[in-house]
Amino acid sequence: MPPSPSSSSSPPDPSTYLSPSTFVSGQFLNKVVFCTGGAGTICSGQVRALVHLGANACIVGRNVEKTEKAAQEIATARPGAKVLGIGGVDVRSMQSLADAVERCVGVLGGIDIAIAGAAGNFLAPMTGLSANAFRSVIEIDVLGSYHMVKAVLPYLEASAKRHSSSSSSSGSKGWSEPARLIFVSATLHYTGVPLQTHVMAAKAAVDSLSNACALELGPRGITSNVIAPGGIAETEGLARLAREEDLAAAAKGIPMGRFGHVRDVADATVWLCGKAGAYINGTTVVVDGGAWRSRSGNPGGGGGTFQYPDFLLSGDEVTGVRGMKKKKKEEAKL
Repeated sequence: MPPSPSSSSSPPDPSTYLSPSTFVSGQFLNKVVFCTGGAGTICSGQVRALVHLGANACIVGRNVEKTEKAAQEIATARPGAKVLGIGGVDVRSMQSLADAVERCVGVLGGIDIAIAGAAGNFLAPMTGLSANAFRSVIEIDVLGSYHMVKAVLPYLEASAKRHSSSSSSSGSKGWSEPARLIFVSATLHYTGVPLQTHVMAAKAAVDSLSNACALELGPRGITSNVIAPGGIAETEGLARLAREEDLAAAAKGIPMGRFGHVRDVADATVWLCGKAGAYINGTTVVVDGGAWRSRSGNPGGGGGTFQYPDFLLSGDEVTGVRGMKKKKKEEAKL
């Protein structure tokens, strides 16, 4: 039998079995975050949390005014924070993204955490989804994510070498404080959702890209993981996927009884990017309250107004959600 613990022995040092708290002020001090789609509600929340805990940041987006304004707002998260907003960036262009990365490094000195958050989404049945529209989402989500990886890779490698000891407790070579890649994905493709063909294809590819990065970049001191949000309240994304009158019913179908908050995604980001997530690589953190297990909680096609399969067979146009543009019927044939 093992000996009984001595009442006089001192308690073990918590650091031997528990990482420091995930939410420690200053834990990202001297770290730089680069984020595509950083002016969006979810991504700006992720960056704001990291800045609040010590990081400086660079966010990029297509809209110049929106991106610069978002950067100014994020900078208020911590006195003295440096947050650069670069608008006019098209993630579908490797050169456009590479130029933004160079500007970021020139101002902030490097990149330690990169978040691929640029994305496109709208509701459309396959019969009304043009090849051009499908291609656009693939290019923004998949090519945009790959372009970011290529552009930031040299700086993430430099970060890993700069911040890591390159040795593990077992004495073998390893990375104790790696650089981080985070891909913002979705859960739609896990079971399939009508009216989301383009997004399901794109996000499945993004997930695979992250897995490839975990395998190939892990030995270089870089972890790669996916955060897959479900419906997040008060975001443009959710407003594009459901009519307002359908949201309450959809929320009841989520096991946790509500849509997520931006804070929920931000918390997952801090965990993955902090010391507690240093050994997490090649995985997906789903932030949806268990909704993907019950598609009744998904507002994006198939529920509420857009009843499956009736809506698909009706040939009606999607209306009543944000971001929809009227298209001529012949456009769907392109």
